[in-house]
Amino acid sequence: MSTGTARTSTLDELLAHETAKDLRLNLRLLRENRALTPAQAWGTALASAIASRNAAVTRAVAAEAAPHLTPEAARAARVAATMMGLTNIYYRFLHLVEAPEYGQLPAGLRMQSLANPGVPKLDFELWSLAASAIKGCGSCVASHERHLRQSGATAELIQEAVRIASLVHAAATAADAAEALDAPGT
Repeated sequence: MSTGTARTSTLDELLAHETAKDLRLNLRLLRENRALTPAQAWGTALASAIASRNAAVTRAVAAEAAPHLTPEAARAARVAATMMGLTNIYYRFLHLVEAPEYGQLPAGLRMQSLANPGVPKLDFELWSLAASAIKGCGSCVASHERHLRQSGATAELIQEAVRIASLVHAAATAADAAEALDAPGT
């Protein structure tokens, strides 16, 4: 798919490849979700798409999420994904390095947008958890899960957000593979 003024593909179109049948079936996690509110589910999907770094999937998710998210919620999902892009790298480093003195040093990273994301904290934590799971930061995943549980979120609610993150990340993987392997001349 070319960039610029190209038509946005739908999730169904992006997952039309024969190897993505299970992913197409799992789209029900978004479209028929009963555990999360529509805003929570689609905000999770949008944050996950951005974190997965596939432009076509991000555009498709954003288009399908638009009726379910206020402009503030769409902005907050974007903030969750981009800020987790910042914090996940830093805190994963602290977690992986075997030198505790780094944890004693100030992070020195601006994170003011995390204090007031413009949506309910529970929603923002779900979106941050999803992005952190995709980015693979164990300490961030544990921290967001702990905050969610302290806020009253059930294990089922938390699991549902991570299931959506898994689906969206797999869709990005499938789209990347289709672009690389199904292009003419390959």
